[in-house]
Amino acid sequence: MTTTPQPPNTNPSRVIPLTCSGHTRPVVHLQFSPITDGTYYLISACKDGNPMLRDGPTGDWIGTFMGHKGAVWSAKLSKDASKAVTASADFTAKVWDTYTGEVLHSFTHGHIVRSADISDDGTRIVSGGQEKKLRIYDLNKPEEPASEAEGHESTIKSVIWDGERNVVMSAGDDKEIRFWDARSFSQVQTFKTEHPITSMELSADGKYITSTAGKIVYFLDASTYQVSKSVTTAYDVSSVSLHPDHKRFVAGGSNDLWVRIYDFESGKELEVYKGHHGPIHTVSYSPDGEIYATGSEDGTIRLWQTTPGKSYGLWQNKATKDEKENDVNGTE
Repeated sequence: MTTTPQPPNTNPSRVIPLTCSGHTRPVVHLQFSPITDGTYYLISACKDGNPMLRDGPTGDWIGTFMGHKGAVWSAKLSKDASKAVTASADFTAKVWDTYTGEVLHSFTHGHIVRSADISDDGTRIVSGGQEKKLRIYDLNKPEEPASEAEGHESTIKSVIWDGERNVVMSAGDDKEIRFWDARSFSQVQTFKTEHPITSMELSADGKYITSTAGKIVYFLDASTYQVSKSVTTAYDVSSVSLHPDHKRFVAGGSNDLWVRIYDFESGKELEVYKGHHGPIHTVSYSPDGEIYATGSEDGTIRLWQTTPGKSYGLWQNKATKDEKENDVNGTE
């Protein structure tokens, strides 16, 4: 399926993204947590070496994880958002307590770590990077050597821990996604692409593996590893995120400034917005699907509403504001 680029949105005034400042270098990875205790969180990885945790619905800064000595390429939260795992150019993967900001574990590697993820129960992490090998660390026995698996021929760019199926996935510059049994760490399947893989994520419900390579967006069935859908765009895609209702997806490009929304069923481009001053490296929908976040070369994170004009988080439409003022004034 090939899509034709649409002209930029002619009425961008109705779509006003919130800008989250604080990072000083390009933002290269974003992830929302699942909904936990009625809310959710957003974590960002940045080349400034300081991953940040934010309140998801508002983007308000909660804290910065201080301790890396190089660019941070990947940052992910545990299912309950109590822990974070980061992968860095300082040759470490670190596990953090998100309440205190303290480092719980730091695992030294032989080269740059590009991606890390944490198991559903928060007891193990998997990492991958320029050493071309995967490692699994047991957080209950952090002093023990990691389990290792090899197979990739180039840098590993993305790793995912699929707890529901007990599978670890890895993708990278060798144009392959590899699937590994998380217990035996043996390879069970591979999926080949035509170009180096720039991103790979698991959809919020775990049904699809979303991935980008060259100008193509792939949606793989996470149970069979077969292609459910692929969409060919007119640009190099850096990242993609599927809306929780599976009706649309957002994509960012590595060479332009536009955020694009597509219809999932038809692959048709629905909306095009400009808000960043540099290429978009990472995109992610919130777990409730109300907003999506974009991270850019320009050092900012922007939050966008799925339904512009709806009252949500820091976006309040005029009618809601008037109602709130009436409530405050005690009028009926």
